[in-house]
Amino acid sequence: MSPRAGRDQMLERSSSRPDSGSTPRQAPGEMVVTLQSQADARSELIGAAPTDDGTNRKNMALLIQLRWTAVVGQIVTIGAVHFGLGIPLPLERMGAVIGALVLLNVSSLIWVRHRAAITNNELLVALMLDVAALTAQLYLSGGATNPFTSLFLLQVTLGAVLLDARSTWSLVALTCASFVWLTLAYRPLDLPPNPLSETYTLSVLGMLLGFVLNAVLLVVFVTRINRNLRERDAHLAALRQHAAEQDHIVRMGLLASGAAHELGTPLASLSVILSDWRRMPDLASDQELAEDLAEMETSLQRCKSIVTGILVSAGEARGEGSSPTAVTAFVTALVDEWRNARSARTLYFVNTFGADVAIVSDIALKQVIFNVLDNAYEVSRDWVELVAEREGDNLVLSISDRGPGFAPEMLAQLGKPYHSSKGRAGGGLGLFLVVNVVRKLGGSVTAENHRKRGATVRLTLPLATLAIGGNFDA
Repeated sequence: MSPRAGRDQMLERSSSRPDSGSTPRQAPGEMVVTLQSQADARSELIGAAPTDDGTNRKNMALLIQLRWTAVVGQIVTIGAVHFGLGIPLPLERMGAVIGALVLLNVSSLIWVRHRAAITNNELLVALMLDVAALTAQLYLSGGATNPFTSLFLLQVTLGAVLLDARSTWSLVALTCASFVWLTLAYRPLDLPPNPLSETYTLSVLGMLLGFVLNAVLLVVFVTRINRNLRERDAHLAALRQHAAEQDHIVRMGLLASGAAHELGTPLASLSVILSDWRRMPDLASDQELAEDLAEMETSLQRCKSIVTGILVSAGEARGEGSSPTAVTAFVTALVDEWRNARSARTLYFVNTFGADVAIVSDIALKQVIFNVLDNAYEVSRDWVELVAEREGDNLVLSISDRGPGFAPEMLAQLGKPYHSSKGRAGGGLGLFLVVNVVRKLGGSVTAENHRKRGATVRLTLPLATLAIGGNFDA
């Protein structure tokens, strides 16, 4: 059998089965389905986020605080009118309404603690109950002639800020109906015999107090509600940005995985050819050529390892491409592998982590650290330092170099795609992927320039997420 015929048979066998130690190769269609399912899951998460962001819970807490304010204000006002101005009021019935408000507030506090999320309808019911309590108190104290009827506007304003349009109009209808009813049915105030001028002055004073109370409460509570809404908008904007970044990652994953699959066949061909060459007597007898062939095989195995890592990172769940290890063993092995793969001896490793912790060795995380080391080595061939330390419950990896450092605009846009310090189109994707993978782990990435020369990139990784059984979906 000729060498070429034997090579062809070996190539056919190698293409019909996966390499040992590598992951099974997915068909392009399966790969698209895998990545698309991840994107769909993220989209569902984004779509569900607005109902669970806690804004309605914060707003319900503000309504409960407003109700406590109403309770205190009613007690003070009733006492001032009944005992101070000498206008008799039905204290028992008005006290019963106040007691009902206190009971409602206590029940609301207990109820909110056991609720995962507060809906628009529940906020509407809370505001309607407040309108009902206000109507009851106004009924017992002069009806529509009571100057504190202006407090209805406070409820309507809160409804316009907190509720959707349909619910707001329902609240408007309720307040209007309550006001109309108070003009027809109410308990008249038994005013003491005063001259007309004094009665007019008392009415104006009541309207002034109602106006001041309305203005103060609106400013205090609407300002706080708007702050909650701004926080919600910022949260949604971050989710939209994250969704866009995830879509970008999925697209790059498709391209990278497709390229990895396409590279599988030519790499297998090269592996078979090199194997044939090493068995040829003329080549094996030449020491220099034999060393070159060995170096070529080492580089080829490195390429196959990279292809396998791309496939695992693109479509495999955590655990399928991972193995149990410890922090020190993981970082030490990572440093040794990086040095050997790049023939670099200028990487200095400092381990101050302390007591070891069991974690999962994940290919995606290793590629992230390799990416940062590669960036540092590219600008600082003479010196790169990796420091592993522990800060509380976090593993902190600091990669430092003596390069030119980051441009100010690069630091401001750290982790954004297509913002590169290398001055080429499509650059900046490395740090973009680093930031997103670390963020998926619940960690963070920061960068800073040194005073004289160089920069440091810090990866902060929660040990709880890295631990065996942690939740990581790269």
